[in-house]
Amino acid sequence: MDTAQPEAHDDAPDAVAKKAATRREAASEIGAAGHEISLQSVTIGRPRAELYAFFRDFRNLPRFMESLVRIDVLDDKRSHWVVAAPAGRTVEWDSLITEEIAGESFTYTSTGNPDIANSGRIEFRDAPGGRGTVVSATLTYDPPGGKVGKLIAMLFQKEPSIQSRRDLRRLKQLMETGEIATAARNRALADDQEMKG
Repeated sequence: MDTAQPEAHDDAPDAVAKKAATRREAASEIGAAGHEISLQSVTIGRPRAELYAFFRDFRNLPRFMESLVRIDVLDDKRSHWVVAAPAGRTVEWDSLITEEIAGESFTYTSTGNPDIANSGRIEFRDAPGGRGTVVSATLTYDPPGGKVGKLIAMLFQKEPSIQSRRDLRRLKQLMETGEIATAARNRALADDQEMKG
């Protein structure tokens, strides 16, 4: 009598799978050896084709990526990124789409002599139960200054894994509600009441 239990199936994207070996394999596919790795996913209540088209038009990214100063789209595969860094600085790089499956995923890498070498993959999958789309971002990067630079960036909350998690949440808000919630109005109301009080 065979009492062996079948292996549990993990339906998450490989980049965020429960098994570390699966995550490492997904990261190695985008050239992550020796780099920091950020794996983030969010379920958004919108159709996959709509989300893919919105995200793939890089001119939309500054709408929800709060550290993004600007993206100059050079052609269908190449773009130039300018990103806010700690201490009021910016970092820049050119990015190249190296692989694309329309409506499903694209893989990119920095080229030339980037301020921060990086690569990644953005994946779009139908969520179970018709709940929309799972958007997954796998980001690899080589932080300037190594671990010390990463620690400083974390203190200023500009570390890429922190930022990518926030950016995906902001994308979810934008796509599901048409706007991104901020504390600015609450702060303005509190300041106004304090002045009147």
